[in-house]
Amino acid sequence: MTVHFIGAGPGSPDLLTLRGRDLIGASQVCLYAGSLIPEAVLAHCPPGARIVNSAPLDLDAIMAEIRTADAAGHDVARLHSGDLSVWSAMGEQIRRLEALGIAYTVTPGVPSFAAAAAALGAELTLPGVAQSVVLTRISGRASAMPPGETLAGFGATGATLALHLSIQNLARVVAELLPHYGADCPVVVVWRASWPDQRIIRATLATIEAQMCEGIERTALILVGRALGAGDFAESRLYAPDYDRRYRPQSAESPWAEWGPGDD
Repeated sequence: MTVHFIGAGPGSPDLLTLRGRDLIGASQVCLYAGSLIPEAVLAHCPPGARIVNSAPLDLDAIMAEIRTADAAGHDVARLHSGDLSVWSAMGEQIRRLEALGIAYTVTPGVPSFAAAAAALGAELTLPGVAQSVVLTRISGRASAMPPGETLAGFGATGATLALHLSIQNLARVVAELLPHYGADCPVVVVWRASWPDQRIIRATLATIEAQMCEGIERTALILVGRALGAGDFAESRLYAPDYDRRYRPQSAESPWAEWGPGDD
């Protein structure tokens, strides 16, 4: 028996990976986060599968379902939204599985920040503008932020910020980032990225609070950074005709030939 942790993606059912789909189809039990997983994903469950919405369950109840499946020799598809590597609460479940000697696998999913960037048609790392993306949040009821992880600290880098689980504290986000990014810095709020009712609000740090609409909460992602509105940026060297790389070597006469092949 194996518990398969599966990142089900940001919302659109067709953003589920093929591996995730196949594991769901081969598992006799499916535990899914009902508040965030679209029902269409559950259509991949085999006939007769036990399908349990974990949204109203606490950790003990979730583990009880897994132990029951283990006793019956049934594999479990454990579905979480987005990708499992961030804010999924997978770690605490794995810790208990290891204590019980129950096998598990992890299948990644499309993260919400990637779906939001795709909806914008935006690259979050532009040459000369930003080359880092910080995935972060502010303190909430479920988890406090460690002392060294602050918006001010991340803002001082000038990186593109992708703030999860923070929309209900938008005023605080704006106040802490204004000194570092400036009032005219682009901000985009993407609500329910990739869902049919997805909404996108484009603004600046100075205007985002006034432009927010009612009903935008919980599943909204806040993107902040100069890369979001940049049009005048340098092209990377990657596709330059005189850039020598392993798969596109230059002739001996190339001014870059003495550098030798490179990959980036």
